[in-house]
Amino acid sequence: MAKKTSNKTLPLPLYDELLKLDQDVFVSATAYDHPTYLTDNMVHTFRYYQEDALRFFHNSQTLPQFQYRHPKHVLFNMATGSGKTDLMAGLMLYLFYEHDYQNFLFVVNTNSVLNKTIDNLTNPQSDKYLFQQSIEIEGERIRIEKVSQFPRQPQENVIYLKLASIQSVFNDLFTQRENTMGLTDYSRHKVAVLGDEAHHYSASTKKEKEEEKSWERAIDLILAAHPDNRLLEFTATIDLDNKNVYAKYKDKIIYRYTLDRYISDRFSKNVKRIQSSNTDLDNMMNVILLSEFRRRFASEFYGSQIKPVILFKSPKIVDSNEAEAKFKELINQLSAEKVEDFIRFRSRISDDEQSETLSRAYQYYLANAEKLPQIVREMKRQFSPSRIINANDSDRGAGMLEKGQYEALNSLESPSNLYRVVFAVAKLTEGWDVLNLYDIVRISDTENAKGTKTSTMAEAQLIGRGARYNPFELEGEISYQRRFEDDSRDSLLLETLHYHTVNEPQYLKNLVAALNEMNLPTGEDKKNPLLDVKIKPSFKRTKLWKEGAIYYNEKVEVDDSYYDNLAKYGIDNQSDITINWKFTAKEVTYQSTQVYEDYRDTHTVAVELDRRFFVKAMNRLTFYHYSNLKKYLPQLESRDAFLGEQWLNISNRTLYAVVPAMFSGKDFTAEEKLEILEHYLMEVAKKIQTGYQKAIGTNKFIAYPIREYVSDYRKRVPNYDTGSMIFDNRPNPQQVSRHMIKEDFFVYDSTIVNLTEKQLIDRIAERVSELKEEYEHVYLIRMDENMHRESVKSDALKLYQFGEKVRERRFEAFQPDFILLMENTAHYLQIFIEPKGSNFLEKEQWKEDLLIYLNEHQADLVFEDQVEGLAIKGLRFYTMNDGRATMKQLSEIALGHNFKGLSYE
Repeated sequence: MAKKTSNKTLPLPLYDELLKLDQDVFVSATAYDHPTYLTDNMVHTFRYYQEDALRFFHNSQTLPQFQYRHPKHVLFNMATGSGKTDLMAGLMLYLFYEHDYQNFLFVVNTNSVLNKTIDNLTNPQSDKYLFQQSIEIEGERIRIEKVSQFPRQPQENVIYLKLASIQSVFNDLFTQRENTMGLTDYSRHKVAVLGDEAHHYSASTKKEKEEEKSWERAIDLILAAHPDNRLLEFTATIDLDNKNVYAKYKDKIIYRYTLDRYISDRFSKNVKRIQSSNTDLDNMMNVILLSEFRRRFASEFYGSQIKPVILFKSPKIVDSNEAEAKFKELINQLSAEKVEDFIRFRSRISDDEQSETLSRAYQYYLANAEKLPQIVREMKRQFSPSRIINANDSDRGAGMLEKGQYEALNSLESPSNLYRVVFAVAKLTEGWDVLNLYDIVRISDTENAKGTKTSTMAEAQLIGRGARYNPFELEGEISYQRRFEDDSRDSLLLETLHYHTVNEPQYLKNLVAALNEMNLPTGEDKKNPLLDVKIKPSFKRTKLWKEGAIYYNEKVEVDDSYYDNLAKYGIDNQSDITINWKFTAKEVTYQSTQVYEDYRDTHTVAVELDRRFFVKAMNRLTFYHYSNLKKYLPQLESRDAFLGEQWLNISNRTLYAVVPAMFSGKDFTAEEKLEILEHYLMEVAKKIQTGYQKAIGTNKFIAYPIREYVSDYRKRVPNYDTGSMIFDNRPNPQQVSRHMIKEDFFVYDSTIVNLTEKQLIDRIAERVSELKEEYEHVYLIRMDENMHRESVKSDALKLYQFGEKVRERRFEAFQPDFILLMENTAHYLQIFIEPKGSNFLEKEQWKEDLLIYLNEHQADLVFEDQVEGLAIKGLRFYTMNDGRATMKQLSEIALGHNFKGLSYE
């Protein structure tokens, strides 16, 4: 039997030709600049792949190679969440301005997608409208008009857009009724058809075959009605392994941006599976604990307010309704004792491969056992019946709209939308653009739960939709790409979608196959086996091992008397306070890092409070219990004093809330006032915790013996068991794996690093012989955090900011990943090196500043031990392919000149 060909290798003639032309530096005609009329008139700035897709389409319509075969029917294969509708909107303006199209027909097969797109393209009052409020091209105001029929005589500067289901378009073609569009309506003026979710029209079932015939017959008639009518289809899901689908679309696919690339580019959440043999009730308890831990973690560690949403997915409506009843009863019966008993029992029976994320959640609750009664009260409020939405009506019917659920489901990110839990059947997939979905729980305790290939493919598609990234605010900035290192604590909690599912072999086999078919990289969230990383015996025989040292700067204690007012914590206690309350942050561009608020129809209102509110809020927030507050404010004499001029100074300041225009100060309930005050106090608590530091760095460097501080360690390798993690024939630079290293210059027998870090090791390996022309000994040490995790030694092996001329004051320390030691009779040179993914460069700039600061202030460094020729240096961050010339900097520091070229002798 012939091996099934992967759709990654199947030839796609149109796409392949355009890709080759785009990469050909001698084809000057392909140098197409992204139009300013798109930049100026769209809310979102196009990402690189959207610009590529538009350029490919433009080239197909304008290059000489396509002069006699301008493709009239093309398909854009774009990952779920990657901005297909944005691209669609941009193509509308492109076709209008550059090819004189005024009539556009948007078609899709489901009402949910249709209603969402109406908001996206025609409703300026919607937060999800994709155009600027005023569209202007070359001084002309352009209007988009939603129509049921195209006009006989179109007006200038008007784009006419009809939005309909394919079924209604087909029926209208063959039914003569008033206000419907027959074939002649498509023949008067050229029409561009935008077909969304195109995969529905590639038949595999009897019903789909009927729909496909309807669609193909209708589109054939529409395209034939006018010589310039054209069809642009869009889909995230296309089964090119199906020979009929491949034959149909191989010459029509004009651009591809697949889900694995989308995840690799960090535009989505990561995806992890939590597999267990638990009952549905146990999984419900786990996801409650995890979801609430996410919310509290974001608030307590970063001062960021997020609302993680849970989706319980059932195979049938009856199963979903039963699951909802179970969940409500669980919340009703929830108590601090039950939570603690559950966690302690799960901790006892868990093994070394328990979910890493759940393990962190359990640890948090056990560490805060004395606060559990308060925590559970908040849980019961967060998951109360009023915050649960049941979406069990078919999205093809009007049920959701009648119940007002469509708006609620599509605004879950809004601060005024309080829903935390959604119960739904498998049909709730397309058209649901939720960003803050963090947990999907598969309901399994039912005879209707199946693990067939069909059902697992539906689950995989739902997971793909849930992987959209949530651009939450962090330290005053937002990002539309993942910020944290994959599989780190912060990434697992704030940037990862967890799919909670049953641990059943055949089901998992089908699910993994379905995820693979979608090129969706996932892994099981578990503690993988620990691997031993050992120091080479050859290094232990060296004099450097026996007598050498590594150097880090000393920290000194800060006396508590220093912290005598809030200003010492970096907190403004003089200005009035403004809290954004119940209005939506509006996304402006994908690239933007600032938070842009939409202040339309809002105003600020003073919140009138008396002492009772402060007492109540401080009682509810355990940080402000005096015993805890005293830990961070050692000069505070009493909790009442905290409200005084020296500290919060609240009697001389006004607390304002930004509220909708129709809202007045009299409209605030006591609970709402308390909520606003608590929001402010939580911000203050975060700043107090960050600003209270018992130690700061100095310019004095301490010697730590290598044989005592460089040691064997054990580490886990993150394991992705779906998706190849290879994109555009290149590996993912953040993928971590184990590498054995035989060369003596590397002190360990192996290393567990990502590919950027491994490339750095390889680049240094290439230069060891050249460095040894100057230095007798050259050794590279991987300073892995697992070496002395949670020990006093780990705290010692950290760099701290020092000096007064730093650009950004940071109190935390960091441990550079590598130390390069080079020694000869006159010099002992230690160089700190830190590889970094490009997405972390801006966020962690202060670390690079500290490394460079070492070089620029050599005269200020003081050493505990007087070692002849001792020097401590640092390099710029090393990035993939040495994009910042870090190796050149190394050669200048170590040798005083550039390294030799390696390609030509």
